Amino acid sequence: MENPFNAVMSMAKRRGYLWPSFEIYGGSAGFYDYGPLGVRLKENVLAEWRRCFLVGEGFLEIDTPMIAPEIVFEASGHLAEFTDFMVRCEQCKGSFRADHLLEGKVENADALGKEELGSALSEHGVKCPDCSGQVGAPYPFNLMFQTQIGPDSERRGYLRPETAQGIFLDFALLYRQARERLPFGVIQVGRGFRNEISPRQGLIRMREFNMAEAEVFIDPDSTEHSRFSEVADIEVPLVPNTGDTVTSTLGAAIESGMICNGNLAYFMARTYQFLTTVGLDPARLRFRQHLPDEMAHYAGDCWDAEALTGFGWVEIVGIADRSAYDLSAHRDRSGKDLTALRKYDQPVMVTKRVLVPDMRAIGRQFKGDAPRVSAAIKAVELADDDEVPDITVEINGAPTSVQGELFEVKEVTEKVTGERFVPRVVEPSFGVDRIVYTILEHNLRQEVREEQEGGDEDGEAFRVLGLPPRVAPFKFGLFPLVSKPELTTVAQEIDAMLKEHDILANYDESGSIGRRYARMDEVGTPYCITVDFDGLEDRSVTIRERDSRSQRRVPIDDLVDEARTLIK
Repeated sequence: MENPFNAVMSMAKRRGYLWPSFEIYGGSAGFYDYGPLGVRLKENVLAEWRRCFLVGEGFLEIDTPMIAPEIVFEASGHLAEFTDFMVRCEQCKGSFRADHLLEGKVENADALGKEELGSALSEHGVKCPDCSGQVGAPYPFNLMFQTQIGPDSERRGYLRPETAQGIFLDFALLYRQARERLPFGVIQVGRGFRNEISPRQGLIRMREFNMAEAEVFIDPDSTEHSRFSEVADIEVPLVPNTGDTVTSTLGAAIESGMICNGNLAYFMARTYQFLTTVGLDPARLRFRQHLPDEMAHYAGDCWDAEALTGFGWVEIVGIADRSAYDLSAHRDRSGKDLTALRKYDQPVMVTKRVLVPDMRAIGRQFKGDAPRVSAAIKAVELADDDEVPDITVEINGAPTSVQGELFEVKEVTEKVTGERFVPRVVEPSFGVDRIVYTILEHNLRQEVREEQEGGDEDGEAFRVLGLPPRVAPFKFGLFPLVSKPELTTVAQEIDAMLKEHDILANYDESGSIGRRYARMDEVGTPYCITVDFDGLEDRSVTIRERDSRSQRRVPIDDLVDEARTLIK
């Protein structure tokens, strides 16, 4: 078969899976439309994902805005850290990602810093790929799309580059929904936006993309998931950042210290189960640990699920230990309580010295920043003989000293039922578009059929998309053998019967039966139902299976139950 990407995109465009966006105006890199079959495939994949996390894990689901005020991304670190290094051609003025120009010349180019990239570009004599002109020095380019919120030009916002921040901002509300018990998880499905410098490779790198993320809030003292025994024996290929690929059970990887966090290992297992369920080839799937200088600014550790495609190994899921970074950052910036409570077996009486803010004085001096100043004062912990430390709060990007007249020191005795702490977060983050593309590539094959099937020509090559029934856009094709009223009437009655039970079939009566089978095979439909003249006598139909092309007779009265069984 031809180049895998070209084969997939040719089929996807012709059959209504994927189309380049804005094509009548010349298109724009990094944007794709999902056609009718593509939407169904994507939604079926997401249904399986929700079955895994919403049903299987009992997580909560929320839906937050795609635009957030600038302060959200200042606090999260995205304004300062969410960058790629760009170079510009001095001759044609084209823009390129510096690490992309070094692919095949330098290992792990995307992990290099600014100076290292500049040295490597110079050492390898890298020129502009479009005009062979000289490229300039690398410089950071923030990938977030900036926008304006309302008519006030001073109120900047950004399109979110991930769905996670909305979950972190709602933590206090979600903690109450979870009955103030850890661990608990929250999922969100939605669009993310990254202003990629030079998007390419179809759905692998897009400027607007679909994400499905889970944020799992755990006690920092917890190192193993309570259900890890269910997945400990799952064997997967692992690429640690210290060596070559090894195949190991996840239980053995924990025991050896290759994976040091049992919560990460648990969600690696659930990720593997999900990906293989929706159609990824296990032989082309692995987990690779990030190198230390490759980690995101918030990550303590991260393992990527990578799939082997025509582009090489491609990251499709990141399972990251985000530590307590995000909740701590938003707590410090907002002044709000984003902590959880670790309860004692018995309450204890504790006498301690505390700082009590003078809210009136703080309000007069700091106005809208008063809550953050007050929270910073309350957060100071004093031992019996401690002097009051210097207290500083960041106001408008600058550290500001909080003077002693804004608070007083008091000694209080109180009943303490537990201690408060900022939860740790484990995040499985799924790139939905990359998963959809990989499903298509891993399952598209070419067959040469040497025997006739309902009128096919011997020796003719056909494309077959071997999608699992759970994610296939159509579970069934439904055909009258020929387009005659006595057969089409029965076929249409069956179509209506299936729809009544929420089973959607693709009805088709055009062309030879062999060509109709071939069309369904190419779009991934696992089963075809054919109404023939024999069925008019015994009220039965033929069900044909895509991959084996085997056929069997089923009574029409049993068809709904049979269809449900086949789908599952």
